[in-house]
Amino acid sequence: MRWTGPLPAIRLARPRPRLPGSRRGRRAFAAQALVAFGGVSAVLQFVGLLFPEAVSRPAPVLAGSLALCLAWGLARTRPQAAVRQDFARPGMTVVVEEGDLFDQPGHLVVGFTDTFDTVVDDGSVINDASVQGQLLARRYAGDVRRLDAELTAALRGVAPRVSESARDKPRGKRERYPLGTVAVLGTRPRLVFAVAYSRMGNDCVASSGVQDLWIGLERLWDAVRRHGQLERVTMPLTGAGLARLHDLDENSLLRLILLSFVVHSWERVVCRELRVVVRPGELGRIDLPETGAFLSGLAAGARRHV
Repeated sequence: MRWTGPLPAIRLARPRPRLPGSRRGRRAFAAQALVAFGGVSAVLQFVGLLFPEAVSRPAPVLAGSLALCLAWGLARTRPQAAVRQDFARPGMTVVVEEGDLFDQPGHLVVGFTDTFDTVVDDGSVINDASVQGQLLARRYAGDVRRLDAELTAALRGVAPRVSESARDKPRGKRERYPLGTVAVLGTRPRLVFAVAYSRMGNDCVASSGVQDLWIGLERLWDAVRRHGQLERVTMPLTGAGLARLHDLDENSLLRLILLSFVVHSWERVVCRELRVVVRPGELGRIDLPETGAFLSGLAAGARRHV
């Protein structure tokens, strides 16, 4: 079904990293070590009743018990690197993992602004470290003319919303397309879905909002369904970079993306696998166990929906 109501509420929360040395990580480690200590103590008492000679040397037993408790605590609180959820209905898989976005096979999602600017020469329009800048460098070998030619061909059937004057916007492109416009670039099996979800200011500063991103995602899934032939799609944590979408932290932003994808998949399968790849620097700000629980809840909701 198409989501026609107001944007679903996404709980805004401070990032809660599960990194070694963090307060939350230390608490979790201490709790798991205490659980292990209780279990080991019970086992030692039982063994001591049956085999007193086995615990007659307290120092080695204590050292071994402490080592076992520490190992258990570390194993149970080790930060996750990925979450995977299979959906029986509709048949699809969602993966959230750390990695290099451009090393992944399959189709790729890249966020653009409403002007589809591409210039990265001095970083004043498009930052060369952004996902879009990396797209130009790694998929197009820095050939901006080729990228612009593919964008022009893909946007040929879309009427610009407005055209800026050279005086108002002296740098970059001046034709503005509606938010949610998707330009499909390249060829299968490695299409690029360039989705406009942010506005490029005349000062070349991009900005976006939650509703803008939701609209962009809605149009994106439609384009993936039409052109992707159910093949694997990989995307970054769209909105977490230079689009300045400050209303959501990384956890809430990720949930918004996942919710949008699952809601649209209820109507018709978008693709067989969606993979959200986060940069190593972003992973520490994402609570993957909570993400796993969120996906599990969506999978249960999908079963009820069907």
